[in-house]
Amino acid sequence: MRMNRFMPLWILFSIFSAVFAALVAILGKIGIANIDTTLATTVRAVVMALFLVFVSLALGKGSFLSAIGSKPLLFIVLSGIAGALSWLFYFFALKIGPASAVAALDRLSVVFVLIFALLFLGEQFTLKSGLGALFVTIGAILMVLK
Repeated sequence: MRMNRFMPLWILFSIFSAVFAALVAILGKIGIANIDTTLATTVRAVVMALFLVFVSLALGKGSFLSAIGSKPLLFIVLSGIAGALSWLFYFFALKIGPASAVAALDRLSVVFVLIFALLFLGEQFTLKSGLGALFVTIGAILMVLK
């Protein structure tokens, strides 16, 4: 999928993802001010599930559910569990820490993705990816230091 000859569509989608992830931190920080973070994460997950069911049905994707094989389904379920654990810890941290620092440390996921992609997906390590991971790590540390 291409948006135009200058920018692949995946880049635009990635930027949208980053903007909405930033809103998760800000809206979440406001929302959890006086409630339990586990409950907040649960409510968020239910809202997300309902929203995504609606979107899938609106896009006519419901019929494709039966086409998911057992191995892909297992990894999607495991990914869902990992995502739920990520949200739980994110909201725990957001409740007691500054939103900008929590979000910065959360973005260390980029570094972990690089490591896991090298180990489990056979992606190639490059000087650029190594420097990028180093800069992300340095940036996260700088965002946390007072």
